[in-house]
Amino acid sequence: MDFSEAKSELKALLSRVSPTEISKVLNWVRNSEELEDLLVDNRKAMLRSIADDLKAFLPLDAMLPSETAAHTKMQQRSRPTVHVDGFLYDEDQVDSLCEVGTMSRTYCLTCGSCRTAPLDFISHSFSVSELQFLFQNVLPDLSGQTLVDVGSRLGAVLYGGYVYSSASRLLGLELSEEFVQLQNKMLHKYRLTDRVQVLHTDVCTQDVLLQNADVLVLNNVFEFFMEPEEQVRAWRFIMQNFRRCGSLLVSVPSLQESLDTLQEPLQPGWVEELPLDYDVYLGGDTDPDALRQIHLYQVI
Repeated sequence: MDFSEAKSELKALLSRVSPTEISKVLNWVRNSEELEDLLVDNRKAMLRSIADDLKAFLPLDAMLPSETAAHTKMQQRSRPTVHVDGFLYDEDQVDSLCEVGTMSRTYCLTCGSCRTAPLDFISHSFSVSELQFLFQNVLPDLSGQTLVDVGSRLGAVLYGGYVYSSASRLLGLELSEEFVQLQNKMLHKYRLTDRVQVLHTDVCTQDVLLQNADVLVLNNVFEFFMEPEEQVRAWRFIMQNFRRCGSLLVSVPSLQESLDTLQEPLQPGWVEELPLDYDVYLGGDTDPDALRQIHLYQVI
């Protein structure tokens, strides 16, 4: 049954519901956990299982002690900010952690008082629903194609690409040896190595790989982990080497926002942004604002 048929069936069903019960039915559709359960397929279940396994190897904030630059930059933000990895923890899990006091959404404005303000949460990984959106709504069919994820970190894009796409190769580039080892544990445990590989490398050494990639994913990739001059170097390298006409680039946030922060111009004639339909329903834990941070470009 396709969308049009499903819509017709639903309209026909609602037309038979007693007028006094319509509001109850619609409220159930909007809020019922029973419907949420129907949306959890084997692919989501597998991704959530990987996330649960990863938690055993990581602190609550999913950041390593060696990530000194990221820790420092988060401390320098104008508002108190904590890292909550979107792949590891969905909104319900964050709520549960807050209820038991393991995590907090607020901070005290004046120590000892009741005056509080919300903390800023930031994630360096896509959530499961964002991965579903990326591979089912943003990117086209990737059969026979190579996707490269720059700064693959915990491997969320690689796992998502494995279950939600037909890409023949999913390559992660990661500077942290600890994260490379962690990803490889998951790849071997879940038998994903037939299509997925993680390279312990700097993107700025991978000119040939970029020149031959079909899709490049850049998710919050440089800002928190490099000094500005290093970020500029990396962006220039990417703009010089990822140039095959028709190749696709996924960026969070937009290229313009990333480059404006560095006062680095976007090379004219390099890419064009493609429109995306953000009006999709992927489950109650989907953050529409997070989806709108995902931008798609095509090399021209």
